[in-house]
Amino acid sequence: MSDVNQEIADHFPHFSVLLSATPRGARLARLLTEAQLRSWGLPSEPANHLVGELAANAVTDGLVPGRNFRLRLYVVAGTLRIEVTDTRGERLPRLQDPARTAESGRGLVLVDALADRWGVQEERSPCKTVWAETTTGPARDRHRL
Repeated sequence: MSDVNQEIADHFPHFSVLLSATPRGARLARLLTEAQLRSWGLPSEPANHLVGELAANAVTDGLVPGRNFRLRLYVVAGTLRIEVTDTRGERLPRLQDPARTAESGRGLVLVDALADRWGVQEERSPCKTVWAETTTGPARDRHRL
């Protein structure tokens, strides 16, 4: 665990779980997120959608057979940070405009629309972490300039 993650774990509400890189694991990530946010007294939306998209990407684009993905949630100063780490560090996600008839490719468009901020952090090889942040308060302003 990095020094930053240890500091977070010591001082702020946090949750971390290792899940199988399968559609079932991605679904479980959403269900666990909803339960954890409920236990913290926080709204589950838009976090459920963000976790759903990031976990689905980890399962499809980040899949390495036999390897899992990690979901982390923590709250700092009214901001929920969602992190999904997978073992395909060489496949960094890119925001792109999918064709109207495309059956996939809209996940990061949704993440970009729902999150206040998001990004990718390259980890020690072979991992990467895709993260998204959203404010947790009820007066959340979703309008962007």
